[in-house]
Amino acid sequence: MRAAAVSTPCPSSALFHHHLPPRCSIDPSSRTLLSISQAIVQDRHGGKTRGLSSLDRSRIVSERIRKRRSNNQIFASIADISLEQSIENPSLPKDMMYDLVNKASSRDDSYISAIDNVFEKHKLTASELLDGEDLARFLSQLHNDISNLRAMLRAIYIAGHATESFSDFVVGHGELWSAQMLSYTIKKHGRPCCWMDTRDVLIVNPTSSNQVDPDYIESEKRLKKWLLKKPADIIIATGFIASTLQNIPTTLKRDGSDFSAAILSALLKARQVTIWTDVDGVFSADPSKVSEAVILRTLSYQEAWEMSYFGANVLHPRTIIPVMKHGIPILIRNIFNLSAPGTKICQQPVNENQDRKSLDSVVKAFATIDNLALVNVEGTGMAGIPGTASAIFGTVKDVGANVIMISQASSEHSVCFAVPESEVKAVSAALHSRFQQALDAGRLSKVEVIPKCSILATVGHKMASTPGVSATLFDALAKANINVRAIAQGCSEYNITLVLKQEDCVRALRAAHSRFYLSKTTLAMGIIGPGLIGGTLLDQLRDQAAALKEKFNIDLRVMGITGSRTMILSDMGIDLSRWREIQKEKAEVADLDKFAKHVNESHFFPNTVLVDCTADTNVANHYYDWLQKGIHVITPNKKANSGPLDRYLKLRTLQRVSYTHYFYEATVGAGLPIISSLQGLLETGDKILHIEGIFSGTLSYIFNNFKGTRAFSEVVFEAKEAGYTEPDPRDDLSGTDVARKVIILARESGLKLELSDIPVQSLVPETLRACSSSDEYMQQLPNFDKELSAERDDAEASGEVLRYVGVVDVVNEKGSVELRRYKKEHPFAQLSGSDNIIAFTTTRYKDQPLIVRGPGAGAEVTAGGVFSDILRLASYLGAPS
Repeated sequence: MRAAAVSTPCPSSALFHHHLPPRCSIDPSSRTLLSISQAIVQDRHGGKTRGLSSLDRSRIVSERIRKRRSNNQIFASIADISLEQSIENPSLPKDMMYDLVNKASSRDDSYISAIDNVFEKHKLTASELLDGEDLARFLSQLHNDISNLRAMLRAIYIAGHATESFSDFVVGHGELWSAQMLSYTIKKHGRPCCWMDTRDVLIVNPTSSNQVDPDYIESEKRLKKWLLKKPADIIIATGFIASTLQNIPTTLKRDGSDFSAAILSALLKARQVTIWTDVDGVFSADPSKVSEAVILRTLSYQEAWEMSYFGANVLHPRTIIPVMKHGIPILIRNIFNLSAPGTKICQQPVNENQDRKSLDSVVKAFATIDNLALVNVEGTGMAGIPGTASAIFGTVKDVGANVIMISQASSEHSVCFAVPESEVKAVSAALHSRFQQALDAGRLSKVEVIPKCSILATVGHKMASTPGVSATLFDALAKANINVRAIAQGCSEYNITLVLKQEDCVRALRAAHSRFYLSKTTLAMGIIGPGLIGGTLLDQLRDQAAALKEKFNIDLRVMGITGSRTMILSDMGIDLSRWREIQKEKAEVADLDKFAKHVNESHFFPNTVLVDCTADTNVANHYYDWLQKGIHVITPNKKANSGPLDRYLKLRTLQRVSYTHYFYEATVGAGLPIISSLQGLLETGDKILHIEGIFSGTLSYIFNNFKGTRAFSEVVFEAKEAGYTEPDPRDDLSGTDVARKVIILARESGLKLELSDIPVQSLVPETLRACSSSDEYMQQLPNFDKELSAERDDAEASGEVLRYVGVVDVVNEKGSVELRRYKKEHPFAQLSGSDNIIAFTTTRYKDQPLIVRGPGAGAEVTAGGVFSDILRLASYLGAPS
């Protein structure tokens, strides 16, 4: 059951209906455009659908039209009409007009009686609904049309063949008669109304036997002229039919009624299009296969497009094109359940989270296509040979087969694609014929057909910005013991398409839907080091936990908190609003092994993560064992990645081959996306040439303020008082922390360097390194101001500034930490406060480096970086990000 309504703004405001109109509100100040097309009424008793002729369509609609003067509404309801009441002949063909063409082209003499039957039925219906001049006018037109159809059908009968234009001319009359009868009926009920033959307005260019392209420019001209000639509150427009530029009648082909609604809405700049059907909206999956499927309140145009392509009964893809161009929303409603709000398809889904407050996914929906076969063309001779894919698909095109999905390995060793199983024999035969010589010569090893396949398409607008969707999908299928035969995913990431055995399709659909819609992403967390950074992280978790659970179904449970001396443990999760009080009340002696075991063996929660917020080497030495046990690790601790090279390589090798995650974004640049940016460059094939940056927020602050006549010791004291330095400023000024960040970036870039390989220019005078305390050091530091002041003054005289930087020279496989001079217009000279700045020079960013800049120090931003890694982990485990 399909119907559509288009609402447009005044003065040409219109409500466009095709098929049977539902109950609809009519604004008396607006123009209303109604269009009638083929209708299917649902049999409530048997749940089946049957087609109605234009006669029965008009009778049903017309019998239910009544005017309510109190609220200016017209009701055209068919929800309470049974088939027994409305269909006199239960065996009536779904479309009498197509039946006429089929009989005549088959030289079946019964077309004569069939056309007589069409005439009598429409004459009877008109006589029941109309009277006076309107009845006489309609019957006169009906007589003329039937006479023309008899002549046309006679010609078809003689030729034994119907051309496309002949067929389109015949079948279009059902729309014409329905529109006329409905318009006269509305007039009879006291509303100004006229009808539109859309063949006079909609102009299309045929592009193939089953597709036409609208000519919007010409159609708009004709529509404007038509509306000027025939002003009326209500216009009944035909659906499905149109004309070519040469004024030859044609149709809009498959799903042409929806398409006509979309075209007219675009021409009228409508506010909204409503498609009336027999379901409450668009489901997240086929409800006959997935009982837990839910109605989606909103869909983007792209999501609806993808779903319709992959078999979901939403809209034909081309219906979306006209409305998408103008941002006109489409509303899918149920004509049998007017209380259901339906599904809105629009540019940007509004209040999307309201649809899914209890759901666990950015994936919107799943669609399946059955009865497919996978064709695999394989051979070493294909690799590097231009035109192979063109030859394959050219052959498939010549057969006329429809390719549903394509997948090709980067090696070009094989190409596989899915086609309908009904077409695969012809495809296989054609490919064997086309490549017989290559098969005999061994350049191709096989043309293989894998029958009985299905496609599972995963669709979601936000999949493009959510890491881990594919991983979650494949994990769900793997746990359901389902093997994937082929995969395809466009760069837009609106869908992930999988080919699998047809016998596994329903199970796969349920497994995927359940994973994304029903399960919660719960992380059992252990926080190590509740000091400045760890404590801030716990407070951030406390403030965000409820929102994350409510909006994204991310359930973060802190199962334990441990410091170097004491720890607290919980079986269900620590109350983070009181974690400091609980730490004082219920603390026990710290035991890192016991702590990790407790967090990992919380049987209610399958996902475990240990978050190390310390700078402790001993804690970092446990990462390998934790990852081996399936415990994820997140840390700002630089000791593991900057420690002994062999240990680092062993750790990274394990992390890459295991199913556990190791995230350490905050080890360089606090909350700045430095590690992820570097990994992204490398993962996309870029080559790192040079990395240079100010990696210390402390030293950034010091040298940003070390100018004019200020002494170096004065600025260091100011930084210490402001909390920018470690308790002992020598820990910052020694450059060791920067060196660790340099070695981390060097190793990420592929260099196998030890920390000892990095020369470091320490800013701590050699004679002060042995000072027994921080206070003693600060007292002695002014005695060494002269040297740095002279260097600062010399730089300023040359229009330069001093900056303490770390450098990774990938080309020459070395790194360094030193004080350098930069021109005042250089980006490194433009910093303020404690900002960090990092410049990546790569083969892609050679002339102008890629720069990341922002706050690089402080407990808030560092804890925020760790928190971001936690959410990244949750995303990898299936939660939306």
